[in-house]
Amino acid sequence: MTEENKIPKTQKDLRLWMEENCYDFRGYSIAQNAISEGFGIEKSNEIYIWYYTDYNKKENLKYFKTESEIVEYAFNQIKSDKWAKANCIGFGGNKSESNELAKILNDLNMDFFQDEIPFSDKPIFRTFVFGCDIKKVEFLKSKYYHYR
Repeated sequence: MTEENKIPKTQKDLRLWMEENCYDFRGYSIAQNAISEGFGIEKSNEIYIWYYTDYNKKENLKYFKTESEIVEYAFNQIKSDKWAKANCIGFGGNKSESNELAKILNDLNMDFFQDEIPFSDKPIFRTFVFGCDIKKVEFLKSKYYHYR
């Protein structure tokens, strides 16, 4: 199931597709992995439910009769979510370090994006690469990803 556009039929296949294409599971509960916030699939009796949860508050969004229907829906949702395929390799308060990382990624012809968010009243500069590109640049995290 390595083809990126082949639609999975089961939750297990969807999970495998996500793993093979380096999607992030933190925002998706597929085949019952636990999340604190995000979207997921649940079966209740004979109905499949696409839901959103935010720290134990759950809202059912759509209902499906078959597993293949909900998996196709989830697949399309996940594929269109830029955050699902975004892997953070840069996180810190130093703008020049963030610019340095951007130059390295440009030199490597890597697709990436950067943003700035408030964090404890100071800006944090984040850098994300997409999908399995993380495997090519994982080594950069040790220098550019700083915990507070």
